[in-house]
Amino acid sequence: MRDISHKINTLRVANARATLMASSVLIEKIRNHQVPKGDPLPIARVAAIQAAKGTSNIIPYCHPIPVDYVRVDFELQQDRVEIDVEVKAIYKTGVEMEALTAASVAALTIYDMLKMFDESMEIAGIRLISKKGGKTDFHPKETKQRCGAVLIISDSVSKGNSCDESGRIIVELLEGHRVKVIEIRTISDDAGDIESSLKEFADRLHADLIVTTGGTGLGPRDNTPEVMDRVIDRDIPGIAEAVRTYGQERTPRAMFSRARAGVRGKTVILNLPGSPTAVREGMEVMFPHVLHLYHILSGGGHDKSKHKASETTEVN
Repeated sequence: MRDISHKINTLRVANARATLMASSVLIEKIRNHQVPKGDPLPIARVAAIQAAKGTSNIIPYCHPIPVDYVRVDFELQQDRVEIDVEVKAIYKTGVEMEALTAASVAALTIYDMLKMFDESMEIAGIRLISKKGGKTDFHPKETKQRCGAVLIISDSVSKGNSCDESGRIIVELLEGHRVKVIEIRTISDDAGDIESSLKEFADRLHADLIVTTGGTGLGPRDNTPEVMDRVIDRDIPGIAEAVRTYGQERTPRAMFSRARAGVRGKTVILNLPGSPTAVREGMEVMFPHVLHLYHILSGGGHDKSKHKASETTEVN
């Protein structure tokens, strides 16, 4: 089973369709409620909902997912029944298998209720129509390569008493998101050093992005949040909140972080704790989504998704 514990929850949506081929005589029996076992469509709808919620019990490598919504629609045509299923969940992984399984079970349920009349019926196809959600859908449409700087804030690392791992992780992950790292600097926890380095990176080097690691806690030498007050023009509290929320789900100590995020001019400054694990987790939360900020800073807006209203069946 694949490890998805590092992923963040996003709205996942999938649409699937199944086609059951049947004679026109059988289609008319459904229309006229002449099936001895009962009306197959509402029964198939319930079966589809149960299948969507229980997919992980059927498909071994599927993760158990808290399904939030299921829609099941039927269209009776002359020689077929078209079954359309939509599944939604707010979770770490997609729901396409839930939608496909639900559509399959709905088709099988109708088949079972009609087979006494015609065993030549055929489930002609089960296919995924669409899916959305997850990192790929939220990846910003960023064509320009951004330049970044990494600031390692640590008394012990700056004195050579310990080795840096957090800065290396940041550089590696930034480059994986096409951010060219133009400066890597290690400094002490002195507030003056932090302030001068941040201003230099933003004002002289014109870095698009600065990521710092260290100095975000409550220790006597943790000065990064106070320096941010003197450096940034505008605060972005949602970024820091998202990182803390993600961390809190993994360790209670995340509540002690005072990391900040903000903008100086058009330079985005992001604080991360000094722990390598916290750094990796924070980068997972922020990227690539944070790169959308540059579109906003240049006067662009957010993408607007269009939602089509339809008759629905909800999961209770």
